[in-house]
Amino acid sequence: MEDIYDIIIIGGGPIGLACAIKAQQAKLSYLIIEKGCLVNSIYNYPQNMTFFSTSEKLEIGDVPFVSNHPKPTRSEALEYYRRVALKFKLQIKLFEEVKTLDRKQHYEIVTSKNRYQSRNIIISTGFYDLPVLLNVRGEGLPKVYHYYKDPHYFALQKVIVVGASNSSVDAALECYRKGADVTMIVRADDIGERVKYWVRPDIKNRIEEGVIKAYFKSSIKEIRANEVIVETSDGEISLENDFVLALTGYQPNFEFLNKMGITLTDDEKKYPQHHPDTMETNREGIYLAGVICGGMDTHLWFIENSREHADKIINAILAKNQS
Repeated sequence: MEDIYDIIIIGGGPIGLACAIKAQQAKLSYLIIEKGCLVNSIYNYPQNMTFFSTSEKLEIGDVPFVSNHPKPTRSEALEYYRRVALKFKLQIKLFEEVKTLDRKQHYEIVTSKNRYQSRNIIISTGFYDLPVLLNVRGEGLPKVYHYYKDPHYFALQKVIVVGASNSSVDAALECYRKGADVTMIVRADDIGERVKYWVRPDIKNRIEEGVIKAYFKSSIKEIRANEVIVETSDGEISLENDFVLALTGYQPNFEFLNKMGITLTDDEKKYPQHHPDTMETNREGIYLAGVICGGMDTHLWFIENSREHADKIINAILAKNQS
C-alpha cells in the first residue's frame, strides 16, 4: 500500500496490454492485474481457432505480428502477445483476482493476494468468463460444456451443438470431421450472418448434404443422461445424446461492474456508462477499454477496433494531470 500507481489496469488481455504500453510510454506508473494467465481469454479459445481479423489489425505497441497466413491462429496470438509483454517488460500480476475497490483519497484495490492504491483505474476485463446459460433442466450435468477446446474428445460420440455463431459452427465442423455424429440446435431460421465468410458455406453445405443434422427454429427443453428433449417447429422430439456443447455466447461480468459502481443502462443491452471520447465512466477516474464497453452487444468491439481506447484513456489522464 506504500506505492500509489497512476493507473491500475484490471484485465491482462490485448487491450489491457495496449493500455499498459501507452501508460509506460507516457511515463505513468501502472500495474496490470489479471485473474488468470496472460491474455487469459485467448488461452481459453478453441485450440484450432482462427481469428476473423488479419494479423496487422491485432498488433499493439507498434510490434509487427507475423503469422503463417493472413488470419492468425490462437497459438500464434498467444506467442505474439507473450512476446509483446516481454519486450516492454510490462508490470503485471497474474492469477490475482480483484475483490473490492473503494475510493478514499485514492482508489484502494483489494485482490486475492494483495492491496494496492491507484489514482486511476482501467477496466478491460472482456466478456469470455461468463457463458450465457440455457437455463434448462439438466444443464448442470457433466456431459454439458459451455466452452469447447478440442474435437478429438468427442470422436465417435453423439454430439449436440447449440447455437449458430462462429464458435458453434467451428465446433460442429471440427467434431464432425473427427468422426462425431453432430446435430445442431438453432433458435434462428438459418446460420448466423456473422459467421466467418469462408466457414459459412462449409457448414451450410454439410447441413444440406445431411452429414451434419440441424434443427432450426428449435430450442432445448431438457437435458437428460442419455438424451435431449428438443422443442422444434414440428413439436417435441427426443434425441439420443452423449455430449451437449452449449455454445450460446458469453457476457461481461456485470456483477463486477456493479461492485465497481459503474452505471449500466436499464435494458437488456446493459451498456456501461462511459464517455466515448475519454472512456471515463460515471465514476471519476475509472475508465473502460475493449469489448466490455459494448455490454451484451459483445460483437461491437474487437481487438482491432478497440485498440484506440488505450490512446483515448491515456490522453485523458495526461490532460487531467495537467489541468
